[in-house]
Amino acid sequence: MTAYKFPDAIVTTDWLADHLDTPNLRIFDCTTLLEASDDPKRIYNIISGRAGFETGHIPGAGFLDIQRDLSLRNSPFGFTMPPLPVLADAFASAGIDDSHRVILYSRTTPQWATRVWWMLRAIGFDNVAILDGGWDKWQAEGHPVSDTNTDTATPVPAGNITLHARADVFTDKNGVADAIGNPQCCTINALSPDLHAGKDPRYGRAGRIAGSVNVPASDILNADQTLPTAQVAADTFTSVGADPLKRIILYCGGGIAATMDAFLLHQLGYKNITVYDASMSEWANDRSLPMEVD
Repeated sequence: MTAYKFPDAIVTTDWLADHLDTPNLRIFDCTTLLEASDDPKRIYNIISGRAGFETGHIPGAGFLDIQRDLSLRNSPFGFTMPPLPVLADAFASAGIDDSHRVILYSRTTPQWATRVWWMLRAIGFDNVAILDGGWDKWQAEGHPVSDTNTDTATPVPAGNITLHARADVFTDKNGVADAIGNPQCCTINALSPDLHAGKDPRYGRAGRIAGSVNVPASDILNADQTLPTAQVAADTFTSVGADPLKRIILYCGGGIAATMDAFLLHQLGYKNITVYDASMSEWANDRSLPMEVD
């Protein structure tokens, strides 16, 4: 049976409940909400998850606002990666230090936590884990909840992060375009099957990046939003041609759901994985870029 290669990057709710007082452990809620937009030029409205955090969160947790604090300002696309030195400084300003072990969680879906996990990987910070099942599992199991606003009640001092850049864990439209037709590459769409098939023009032109295959991030998870077994994940990716010897390019609507697939592939031991940051928000609106539908 296949096993995940980096089990320390996944923690259970029971483990976290037993280690809340561990020195140098830092916990963050990474939730963002996407709200349908009435503006035809805007795919969705990006809503911070801070309100939910302030209503209730894991004791001692802080909040990471992906769009406000961890994304490039003035970008035409949501959630655009800033330069890696700027990103490292932003994480340090949030109180993350080289000496810390960081635990990330989000609400409803783990994809916001995996996005931050992948961003930390880009700056070379590896002592970080995803809470399996996230906030929903934590709350359902009756673990302790706090409504103290950690960020203001007990201000967290800025940390120090040593940048070890991994620029190749993200790519752009040129990197994706160059991979089309290359048998040594496998491009995977993490969006839903209807979007992949071209039945929903949510991002502009309907369809998918030419030649890409589909592993919906939401479908690969268990019903309670916990991670699948390593064997299930391995079988799923192998079935669409994701060979560990190939370069794997992952995309979705805005580089969020794709990180769920990326996290699992990393756990399976794939070495050459990259996420298309702007994803369909950019690709579908550039008519020079090839798309296809069923």
